[in-house]
Amino acid sequence: MDLFEHAGEKRLLGESPLANRMRPRTLEEFVGQDHIVGPGRLLRRAIQADQLSSVIFYGPPGTGKTTLARVIANSTRSQFLTINAVLAGVKEIREAIEAARERRAKFDQRTTLFVDEVHRWNKAQQDALLPHVENGTIVLVGATTENPYFEVNKALVSRSRIFQLKPLTEADLRRVVAQALADPERGYGKLEVRVDPDALEHLVGVGSGDARSVLNALELAVETTPGDDNGVLHVTLAVAEESIQRRAVLYDKEGDVHYDTISAFIKSLRGSDPDAALYWMAKMVYAGEDPRFIFRRMAILAGEDVGMADPQAAVVVASCWEIFERIGMPEGRYPLAEAALYLATCPKSNSAFAFFDALATVEKEADAEVPIHLKDASRDKEGFGHGAGYLYPHAYRDHWVAQQYLPDALQGKVFYEPGDQGHERAIRAQVARRREEQLAAMLEATPSASEILTTSPVSRSRDAWLARAVAASSRTLGRQRDRVFEAVSLARHHLVLDLNSASGLLAWEALRQTPEGGVWAHTTDQVEATSLRQSASRLPELERLRVLSGPLLEVPELLSEAGEQELKFDVVLGRGLFIPPGGEPLAKWWPALLGMVRGLLLPGGRICLLQAVPRLGQRLFALVDWSDEAPDLARSLREAEEALYSEPGTQRLAWDAHDLEAALGAAGFAEASVSLERSREERRIAAALLDRWFPPGLQLSTASEPGTRGRKRARKSPKAVPGMGAEKSYAEGLLAAGLDGARLARAEARFRRQLADKVVSWEVVTALVIAR
Repeated sequence: MDLFEHAGEKRLLGESPLANRMRPRTLEEFVGQDHIVGPGRLLRRAIQADQLSSVIFYGPPGTGKTTLARVIANSTRSQFLTINAVLAGVKEIREAIEAARERRAKFDQRTTLFVDEVHRWNKAQQDALLPHVENGTIVLVGATTENPYFEVNKALVSRSRIFQLKPLTEADLRRVVAQALADPERGYGKLEVRVDPDALEHLVGVGSGDARSVLNALELAVETTPGDDNGVLHVTLAVAEESIQRRAVLYDKEGDVHYDTISAFIKSLRGSDPDAALYWMAKMVYAGEDPRFIFRRMAILAGEDVGMADPQAAVVVASCWEIFERIGMPEGRYPLAEAALYLATCPKSNSAFAFFDALATVEKEADAEVPIHLKDASRDKEGFGHGAGYLYPHAYRDHWVAQQYLPDALQGKVFYEPGDQGHERAIRAQVARRREEQLAAMLEATPSASEILTTSPVSRSRDAWLARAVAASSRTLGRQRDRVFEAVSLARHHLVLDLNSASGLLAWEALRQTPEGGVWAHTTDQVEATSLRQSASRLPELERLRVLSGPLLEVPELLSEAGEQELKFDVVLGRGLFIPPGGEPLAKWWPALLGMVRGLLLPGGRICLLQAVPRLGQRLFALVDWSDEAPDLARSLREAEEALYSEPGTQRLAWDAHDLEAALGAAGFAEASVSLERSREERRIAAALLDRWFPPGLQLSTASEPGTRGRKRARKSPKAVPGMGAEKSYAEGLLAAGLDGARLARAEARFRRQLADKVVSWEVVTALVIAR
């Protein structure tokens, strides 16, 4: 490029619209879309590391698709080429591919190809890119306003990451306006422009999340407003209203928004929300949708979702449709609204789906012959006896009589289940009563049918349950993981922190569910951290689990040391965080822990934590059979162990769900809930575990001694029973609770005799903590 070309481009940029001049050049200037380019997100890391793979940006106009492509162009060391799918064809694609091949061969330089409006290409044009995207000749960056899963070649989609851009928020649009007013080179920073607050709110509100629309309106307002005596350009509400008068509703009758909007309308009707139904219908009518399409969908809903709960629904929709056809628009909006309101407020039932159950039965079952008494008797009644035994319902009271109507092989099969709303509530009892009478008649008329009814699936279910129960211990961790992820509902772009990760049970699943986000795992154990890092090293660098190792409360410092001072998370997961280490009191540990976690969350972020609740779980004395022992020992041991979970001095154990909820509220968490799950698993009581409960290094005396309560102090602090805390073993806790040494010795002997190397049923109560 020579000086003349450079000057020409600079002059052209200066004369271009404000929206084009203000396009961000770096990620720091980019506004909005934090879910994909915020700190720690996969796309941001890929751009910063210049390791971008093929991507497709999908979103409405003015949300930053082309701008992101330009940011990539400014950040990458690869050759960046741009093609507009509206103007380019296969010839231009081939030329770009050939240039990319030559550049890779001569200079070992990659080529990034940006294709704007990629959905405009036909299948042949998109297919022309496939082999070159696959072999790495080019890195594709596509941009489209249409759903790529519908409009872009499936093979091309499968080789690309899809990033969905959302309309900018009002806060984002205010930042865009502020940047334009402050920038002296590309915006209006050299002018004195004053925009009234109500004028700004109008621009932002009517802009509907489209930065280009807001900047175009701002440009028109500034360029057409004369300065006052002091040279101030005053943009008032009146000027703003002139600059952007009518909100442009994003709605393409053939596109994704069309289907999304009608889906929202139908779901609002189904959910009996008349306000939402009117809103979505108004959006469709405002955008020019054909009312006949809306009537057609309402007619379907009248059968699918209202059905027998209100048989008049179909009549009302049909009548309103007929009136609409007679009067047309705009008055036709009245019957359109009437039909929608009727459907939104009438009782609902989807019992019409019974037909599809019947259809599925017809498809799967062998041909079932029509029962003899239901066959046509007009032709062969005498020869074959068809029709013999048929009972004419009108000859009976209430015009009904119990008899067989289903084929023999389907007797007792139920398709239609009346609901408890509207008209079906009135007929539900009648349908059930007549089915009972038909069943009784069938049993009396066909003795062999009783054999079918005595074969019940209950025994098979019970056997399956017993088999599952035997293997329950091997699935405990998997059940915990499933419980967490069912509750947390991760999005693909979420940033997740797994605290106290240990083996990575939660972290690996989070990594699978957040391919466009990122996962950090924390562990206090260096060996566990090394194991996690070794496992993560098998993944591509940008997709790896990031591992932190150190004390739990120092996680923010560990993130800073990793260069992620500003990193915040959408979701924080964790297990076993609420039992403090090293005898730390709960009154100090819980506020510090929850305060730290809260500081790591993005606005609206959530926590989902699992914690065993010792106070509600297994009692060790209950593992032993005391039936042949003096009752006073069993009673004394039980009382001493229960005291461990109630005395203030053992507050590490003396808490439950209510205490957790109170701590969450005090830490500033909203929508906090703690749900308990009680389960049993099989555990093996190894000799080493018994030694942790009853440390061999501590000698028991046969009587209590003043000051030691019947037990000499150990030279070394013993390991604790799981959940009992690090400062005391089970035996020490019992002594502190008042059990004398002689009884403790007898109890220990019984524990070791009955439990060593035995598998026992262990009760666990786990709290699932969810808060926002």
